[in-house]
Amino acid sequence: MLLTRKEHDAVARTASPFVHRLSRGLSQALPTMDRRAFLRRSGLGVGVGLAATQLTLVKKARAAGAAEAVGKGKVEVKRTVCTHCSVGCAVDAVVENGVWVRQEPVFDSPINLGAHCAKGAALREHGHGEYRLRYPMKLVNGKYERISWDQALNEISAKMMELRKASGPDSIYFVGSSKHNNEQAYLLRKFVSFWGTNNCDHQARICHSTTVAGVANTWGYGAMTNSYNDMRNSKVALYIGSNAAEAHPVSLLHMLHAKETGCKMIVVDPRFTRTAAKADEYVRIRSGTDIPFLFGLLYHIFKNGWEDKQYIHDRVYGMDKVREEVLAKWTPDKVEEACGVGEARMLELATLLHENRPGTVVWCMGQTQHTIGNAMVRASCILQLALGNVGKSGGGTNIFRGHDNVQGATDVGPNPDSLPGYYGLLEGSWKHFAKVWGVDFEWIKGRYASPAMMTKPGMTVSRWIDGVLEKNELIDQDSNLRGVFYWGHAPNSQTRGLEMKRAMDKLDLLVVVDPYPSATAAMAAMPGKPEDLNPNRAVYLLPAATQFETSGSCTASNRSIQWREKVIDPLWESRSDHMIMYQLAEKLGFGKELVKNYKMQKVKGLDEPVPEDILREINRSVWTIGYTGQSPERLKAHMRNMAAFDVKTLKCKGKVVDKESGYDMSGDYFGLPWPCYGTPELKHPGTPNLYDTSKYVMEGGGNFRANFGVERDGVSLLAEDGSHSLGAEIPTGYPEFDHILLKKLGWWDDLTDAEKAAAEGKNWKTDLSGGIQRVAMKHGCHPFGNAKARAVVWNFPDPIPQHREPLYGTRPDLVAKYPTHNDMKVFWRLPTLFKTVQDKAVADGLAKKFPFILTSGRLVEYEGGGEETRSNPWLAELQQEAFVEINPRAAAERGIRDGDRVWLTTPTGARLNVMAQVTERVAPDTCFMPFHFSGRWQGADMLAYYPAGAHPVVRGEAVNTATTYGYDSVTMMQETKTTICNVEKA
Repeated sequence: MLLTRKEHDAVARTASPFVHRLSRGLSQALPTMDRRAFLRRSGLGVGVGLAATQLTLVKKARAAGAAEAVGKGKVEVKRTVCTHCSVGCAVDAVVENGVWVRQEPVFDSPINLGAHCAKGAALREHGHGEYRLRYPMKLVNGKYERISWDQALNEISAKMMELRKASGPDSIYFVGSSKHNNEQAYLLRKFVSFWGTNNCDHQARICHSTTVAGVANTWGYGAMTNSYNDMRNSKVALYIGSNAAEAHPVSLLHMLHAKETGCKMIVVDPRFTRTAAKADEYVRIRSGTDIPFLFGLLYHIFKNGWEDKQYIHDRVYGMDKVREEVLAKWTPDKVEEACGVGEARMLELATLLHENRPGTVVWCMGQTQHTIGNAMVRASCILQLALGNVGKSGGGTNIFRGHDNVQGATDVGPNPDSLPGYYGLLEGSWKHFAKVWGVDFEWIKGRYASPAMMTKPGMTVSRWIDGVLEKNELIDQDSNLRGVFYWGHAPNSQTRGLEMKRAMDKLDLLVVVDPYPSATAAMAAMPGKPEDLNPNRAVYLLPAATQFETSGSCTASNRSIQWREKVIDPLWESRSDHMIMYQLAEKLGFGKELVKNYKMQKVKGLDEPVPEDILREINRSVWTIGYTGQSPERLKAHMRNMAAFDVKTLKCKGKVVDKESGYDMSGDYFGLPWPCYGTPELKHPGTPNLYDTSKYVMEGGGNFRANFGVERDGVSLLAEDGSHSLGAEIPTGYPEFDHILLKKLGWWDDLTDAEKAAAEGKNWKTDLSGGIQRVAMKHGCHPFGNAKARAVVWNFPDPIPQHREPLYGTRPDLVAKYPTHNDMKVFWRLPTLFKTVQDKAVADGLAKKFPFILTSGRLVEYEGGGEETRSNPWLAELQQEAFVEINPRAAAERGIRDGDRVWLTTPTGARLNVMAQVTERVAPDTCFMPFHFSGRWQGADMLAYYPAGAHPVVRGEAVNTATTYGYDSVTMMQETKTTICNVEKA
């Protein structure tokens, strides 16, 4: 508990009498219970809620028509996956008479081994939650009124067509969700394409887009290289910008096992976190100085000759240039000046990394959410390449993603710069998907404002605000944004909240699709400035089903894919996201095209695309990253047989045949982590660790991808002789496979006649028969070639990562030494400011007015924007207040005591009223706020602006109401980890 308990006041003020009674009863009973009694009463028996009210849940199920649909007394167990972070914890849901009555952790899961964090243990409440949005609603005279689905769909589609006619398809923006399953994320990108825009995005843009860009441009794929489980094989683990104990609690289970066998754990963070408390070594750095720290380590590694010279020679391009710069520029005195860590300490840490190999590096949003996030990510990659740790068990870069399916949504979902599978937006990619989708390429082209707009990346979710507010002549599209869909996304997880409120008020159309209405609903209803409000604005709320009310696949951070069974029917009037997409497409005139390849099923009497068929379409199309082998049948077999997979390797233990399907899982890795090449029939086992040359390709082996050409400035980019995946018939580097290379190698006749017809003129990414991939792997080779990783990325603004001070900082003395980028004229359709903002901040003396670095992060109790988890009374009980952490010295200077109300202010003009937690977790120059809160706005409660009964139990100030302008130069990742603030007693 963070602060003094308040007699359940937060619950009492807002919760139903049932929740209050239950909350009070538990608090009185739990201290005297033994463990067995607690488990019996808290969910492993019938369940406290059901026992307390007998009929509460049954009544809710009947309201949704579920009880009548299930046979009397019928009890079923449905296997699903936690919908919070990306670890992928499995859950067995016990359903009685259509009601989810209890849950049990899956002890057989090789990922979570029966463990849950607080959020996972409270999952059932998210399905049967009291505070969900139950019906479609419309904002009328400042209040939300219930309307029918027909009215909502008719009015929304009519408004969309009106805006399309007046301002073109690019005038509407679609914010998707990383909580959609893979099938829904993919279908939304398809939906947006048929609407005729690339103006779409989702959470990855504000959490790991810098990871995807930085890592993919280093060695080929923008994803976690190894797995949580493989960290058990690490000798040292460097966590930098990752508070896994709170953000990914169950992942730490594997790290703790590794520590038992001697793994050294290093945590580098501006804040002493719960993760740091578990570490062997904790290092405090100034927020935003990851590059000086990482290159400070490399300085000692290079100076002492500890780099893996053979590995670098065989598998890395450009390390000599990095070495030259590091030794010249990042001497110990410069490192200490920038990040605050002295020479002796840096040498001690570098020695630990050198003497304990293989080692892994873990990072999260602490490293990604910066104006130089792409460079920080690449610095971590370069460190691992220098040590020879990539492509090895126990090594790699273990990048923990945020939401449960942020990896999958990034892979196949609504990205503004790519079609599913990172295919990009060039004409060849569109033709590939037109063939997969069974529609005419020219028809899709005609849906766009022009052929040029079809191949132009859209705006990012981090910048949609500017799509509304920026001067039209500065935007690289015909119209400003006039309509926005918030489809499963929390606005309080985005920066510049004050400006976002203005942008929402100016829209013509705002549609929120969510099981919980999110802060968007309250922000839209809250009165704004009269000059900003569009009198013709239409705001709608559509109740989406949760992931427990549908089925589909989700991709954990380690690239393993799991299948969720449907637990219960959609409650109240909620509908699944893919049903809503289809129904809107029908109204907009492209419903038949959208679902052309899918069977339809009836859900509560309405047509819905079958998720398995959407996955099969993904299997048919996404060859680039190997989403082709994970058929629904293979995934379901894995879910039924979790105990068959080894905890350390994820490999199936021996010969195991699924009894239901007869599928032999021998050799498979759990969840068939992508790339899982070829067709399902080829039975590629999945790839547990990327770029691992010690295994055959058909046993999950790999090498670095040839994705950047074959030479640079006369130097070969292909791997050296002898550096190849085990068993490859080409024992050196080679380019990507296409029809020409197969013919040159004499392997063309290995294709069947049908495969030859399909593969002619194609490469490994566009050959829908899979023949090119099959033949390449038959000869032990990787379809994507065999090249060197890049330590120098010439297509980025900083080919070698450069430290640059944040736009708003407390060290103006360092801005002259490490200035930010120059302003960029038009990027992602919008101008982006860098130097202008930084220079003005220095000139205005903001460092004196706002003397604290403000950073933000996660709590174990809540997730994402928090609307869902703060609506769960079990979790709300654990953390009842938004707060700011402030160091005792800084607090004493301001007369602030622990538990005081304070005002936190920033250069945006925002004033947040929160509670102070006085703690040495933060340094005297730093303040920390969690980012899961919303529902209060600059001191005022927003309860009156939520739909009646659909509000979070706990409401608090959103840190992002106050965060400042700042974006990564490559991806438009927002700056949330390093801005400035002041704190005063309220």
